[in-house]
Amino acid sequence: MMALMITITEKAAAKVKEISSSESLDGQGLRLRVIGGGCAGFSYDLYFEDKMTEEDEQYESHGVKLYVDPHSHLYLEETEIDYVEGAHGAGFKFNNPNVKSTCGCGSSFSA
Repeated sequence: MMALMITITEKAAAKVKEISSSESLDGQGLRLRVIGGGCAGFSYDLYFEDKMTEEDEQYESHGVKLYVDPHSHLYLEETEIDYVEGAHGAGFKFNNPNVKSTCGCGSSFSA
């Protein structure tokens, strides 16, 4: 069975490239994780990593490598990562169709 894609928008990819360049992390991929915790049960974790493990799924979207472990993959299928800037600050936003509910702060969810 083909795994469902996890993607990143062009705007988010540009921000990732800008950060990786300014931090001298060129060539590294972006690790996407779902971790227990947060007011709604799960929260997202996003950081640079230079290599994937044997168990990871790897995607590439707009020139950015995305690494996802099998546990997190269950919660992230068909997720799109965007970068938003607004009155409450700027940051990466996960548009995740698997989410059943989110908390008021928007940084955690339940599935």
